[in-house]
Amino acid sequence: MSDGTDDVVDVLTEQIERRFDMSMDELRAAVAAAPEAHGEATELVRWHALLTEAQAAVDTAEDDLLRAMETQTDRIDEPTMDIARRANNAVFARDGRAMVVRWLLDPEAPGKRGPTAEQRPRLDRRRGPAPTTPAPPGSTTATTPTPGVRR
Repeated sequence: MSDGTDDVVDVLTEQIERRFDMSMDELRAAVAAAPEAHGEATELVRWHALLTEAQAAVDTAEDDLLRAMETQTDRIDEPTMDIARRANNAVFARDGRAMVVRWLLDPEAPGKRGPTAEQRPRLDRRRGPAPTTPAPPGSTTATTPTPGVRR
């Protein structure tokens, strides 16, 4: 299933690569070697990883939904509706993470200039324990923390 947004990761990746004049692999390596050297790069690499993780969840949920829809007749059963809700939630998570990456890339974004910019809390500062998001059914991964979200 494609809603025209599965290219969002590619578009944002290209923008990040242009901004730092290096590939994502090179940028990840540079950030891993010296995470404190460039705070903006560090935040972008972290949020890009969260975005790609969310896109993978969208892809999995959409594939599961397509398979489930193939077995439906004229009425959609509750298990298929649950898969549809999971796909919808995955899209919301992916889009939210994409918005953060877009904001980080935009030097003119609201809140980045002026007296309130200095008061803005850093995105990576935690204010409590990170909540978790459930892994897709059949996944062997544990729950994934959602960074920056207060429980």
